[in-house]
Amino acid sequence: MTHRFAELVVGDVLLAPFVTYMVAALVMFVLLRPILHWSGFARLFSHPSIAELSIYVMVLGMLTVLF
Repeated sequence: MTHRFAELVVGDVLLAPFVTYMVAALVMFVLLRPILHWSGFARLFSHPSIAELSIYVMVLGMLTVLF
């Protein structure tokens, strides 16, 4: 099964589909971050910023695999 990846065109510059996935993952993470803050996510880890980065990478990976 082959996928058709459509490039994102900004001006006259073609951007790879991965850039679109990165932006989509960032938007999803920004929407998820208040929920993580409300639930006390930062208290579970000694370095919460690294844990948040790994959540972003997981969301990015899921978007890459699914689409």
